[in-house]
Amino acid sequence: MNDTDKAIRSIIRKIISDIKVGLGDEFDQNFERQAFFSEKWQRRRSPLRPGGLILVNSSGLRDSIHKDARADSISFNSDHPAAAIHNNGGEIVVTERMKRYFRYRFYQAQGGFERKKEKDAGPRRPLTDGGFYAWTEKMSLNTEAKFWRFMALMKAGSTIKIPRRRFIGVSPEVEAICREIIDGNISKYLESIDFKQ
Repeated sequence: MNDTDKAIRSIIRKIISDIKVGLGDEFDQNFERQAFFSEKWQRRRSPLRPGGLILVNSSGLRDSIHKDARADSISFNSDHPAAAIHNNGGEIVVTERMKRYFRYRFYQAQGGFERKKEKDAGPRRPLTDGGFYAWTEKMSLNTEAKFWRFMALMKAGSTIKIPRRRFIGVSPEVEAICREIIDGNISKYLESIDFKQ
């Protein structure tokens, strides 16, 4: 390998390293911006965590972004189970297992089985979703409990639409960042060459 080949390999390594850092920071900042660069994320309709960042709860999704750098390429990906549906958008089919989880969250939101009853809640009538009966009609529900009750009463087989909230991927902004890094590294290399020799 001659000096020119070594120099080219060195430049490529530096470009990949700089892209890894630069794009890694930008993808992380998408969670702060609540947007994929200039593409704003749709606000949540859920009343849970009002005012909080949209895709940041436990930071699991944000922290799951991996950078895979090789000799001549770099890729960004996530192995988080919810990454694909959030990044691409789509629909989730409600299952009986999900409904059990929603009921569990409903009970939690109401403080277990200690509930405050309303005086004038109307007639006592059963609900049609196995396990939810008239006492859910008679209790005073907080905002979170109302949300989980609504979710628990969804029919199995119905769908929940998840809007696209991209946090990694290709875009004009990503291409501009890569171009700037490539041009900057090549310019530095050319400036270091003494063409008079």
